Amino acid sequence: MRKKLLIVGAGGHGKVIADIAVNLNKYDEIVFLDDTEKKEKCMTFSIVGCLKDIKNYINDYDIVVAIGNTKVRKQILEELVKSNASIPTLIHPKAVIGSNVEFGYGTVVMAGAIINPDVKIANGCIINTAATVDHDCEIKDYTHISVGAHLAGNVKVGASTWIGIGASVINNICICDNVIIGAGATVVKDIIESGTYVGVPAKKIK
Repeated sequence: MRKKLLIVGAGGHGKVIADIAVNLNKYDEIVFLDDTEKKEKCMTFSIVGCLKDIKNYINDYDIVVAIGNTKVRKQILEELVKSNASIPTLIHPKAVIGSNVEFGYGTVVMAGAIINPDVKIANGCIINTAATVDHDCEIKDYTHISVGAHLAGNVKVGASTWIGIGASVINNICICDNVIIGAGATVVKDIIESGTYVGVPAKKIK
């Protein structure tokens, strides 16, 4: 881990990641890149340029991509990997992490999240505020477990999937790639087709 952190994206998600970094107390400097014109600060931190300037920071900074859009986050992270950038995993000190939990690069875990033993979380994932991931779950690349969402044990979630705020997934469920689970939905059977699912129990709407 380097002593300087660059956060790509100065929106709300970027603010939460900056807060994680502050609470970790491991960085001497935190700065942002953002493409919003005439925006010079995010919280108390400087916005030092836009996305095209990222190459200037690869050698000296840890870089975290704070963009909620899955496709954009994936694209930027994959380019950073090709450039041999330092891409940390950031875990808020008030998250609870069980034993034998594995994380890929570029994943962030917010305050109040609980991840129980033997969970595998891949690259570029977001485990948001107060989300819970129970034992033996497997979460693939670029997936977002939203605020207050809950996965029971032995759940497998495919890549680029979004589990909406307050949604629940019962145990032993498999969810394929590129799925959106709506806010407050409850998943009670395997999802084998990409699309958007809402309701209790969750049903496909598109």
